[in-house]
Amino acid sequence: MATTDVHPVDEIPPVRQLAALGLQHVLAMYAGAVAVPLIVGAAMKLSPADLAYLITADLLVCGIATLIQCVGFWRFGVRLPIMQGCTFAAVSPMVLIGTTGGGLPAIYGSVIVAGLAILLLAPVFGRLLRFFPPLVTGTVILVIGVSLLPVAGNWAAGGAGSKDFGEPRNLALAAFVLAVVLAVQRFAPPALGRVAVLIGIAVGLAVAVPFGFTDFGGVSDADWLGVSTPFHFGAPDFRASAIVSMLVVALVTMTETAGDLIAVGELTGRTATPRSLADGLRADGLSTVLGGVFNTFPYTAYAQNVGLVGLTRVRSRWVVAAAGGILVLLGLLPKLGAVVAAIPAPVLGGAGLVMFGTVAASGLRTLARVDFAGTQNLTVVAVSVAVGMLPVGVPTVYEKFPDWFQTVMNSGISAGCLSAIVLNLLFNHLPAKAGSAVTAEADGLPVRSGEEAGEQPREKTV
Repeated sequence: MATTDVHPVDEIPPVRQLAALGLQHVLAMYAGAVAVPLIVGAAMKLSPADLAYLITADLLVCGIATLIQCVGFWRFGVRLPIMQGCTFAAVSPMVLIGTTGGGLPAIYGSVIVAGLAILLLAPVFGRLLRFFPPLVTGTVILVIGVSLLPVAGNWAAGGAGSKDFGEPRNLALAAFVLAVVLAVQRFAPPALGRVAVLIGIAVGLAVAVPFGFTDFGGVSDADWLGVSTPFHFGAPDFRASAIVSMLVVALVTMTETAGDLIAVGELTGRTATPRSLADGLRADGLSTVLGGVFNTFPYTAYAQNVGLVGLTRVRSRWVVAAAGGILVLLGLLPKLGAVVAAIPAPVLGGAGLVMFGTVAASGLRTLARVDFAGTQNLTVVAVSVAVGMLPVGVPTVYEKFPDWFQTVMNSGISAGCLSAIVLNLLFNHLPAKAGSAVTAEADGLPVRSGEEAGEQPREKTV
């Protein structure tokens, strides 16, 4: 007899589905995961061998970090379907640290300290959950989705910096993949609809190979086995200036991760609590410490996979745990990683458009529960989205500002999230204006306007 008391987050699908759905998550985040070591390694002019080592180490720790977050142990891990990967917020500081004399040892010293700081701050950050009502979380989810769309656009055009960027054939391939995903979603049986993105990528790859979009030459050059050893590039070097800049990154990644954890909680029906949020951030800290030890970088929850959860409606954390296992294999078997790396950017772009758009749509669905009549909530959303989109639309807007300011505000996600939190405090947590009234019901529960609508505890929101 089938049990009905198991939450969808804790359901374990059959092994065959686990593998397919997990691979789908890996493909969704792979390009972003390897981008950070590629950028940092290229800026430091590392040899091809050292660059390959950085990538395999990154994939290995990505897998371990994902397993910690999804499966969890003791007070580590939010136990939700969350993929972990290197944060882009750390790229600029790490390039600066690595190219001004400190090298990789100074980067890893600062990363280890940042991870320990996240571990210590996680319980404090978890208690701030009441400042994330649907007004804030819906805005953050919307900003996450919209800010990721340029990433999908760059992929669809051929990948930023590619020689054939913007060629019509690249966009045609991306449009074809998008059409396949939509067709599977609309016409295929529900079981296939859950792996629509994976099917779209597979069909797109099958079309891309004969038309010369990709080259599998790197597969034969890759080693079969590669194991990352602690402190491969030397003992960590703890420099004060590097540590300070990485601590700023830690605050940014905690804000981003908190937004992603809350977003996944909304999508899966298991609302984040102060304790679970602290557990998730604690897992972030532990993963970042492991990153510093095993020759890689700070880790955070990956927003692109939030969209995949919403698109497929598969809420099992064990699916993402399977994806973590696949990443561990890719980190231990560089040849497998080379096969995945050969997937052309336009194929990922076509899939990314629907995934990231789903994140934005999920934000709008959350905001639909918020009362905008006679309140300043519309202003909170409008300004927060504008602030979040500013560095996305104009990437050089803050280039004249100090490095610490750029670290925080150049991330559209963190900028939008901070703006939403501050504006919600300003308009909804200061003494209420006269004239607040109870408004229409949403989802069967009364929604209050003004201050009450902004600070209603998330635990009481359905």
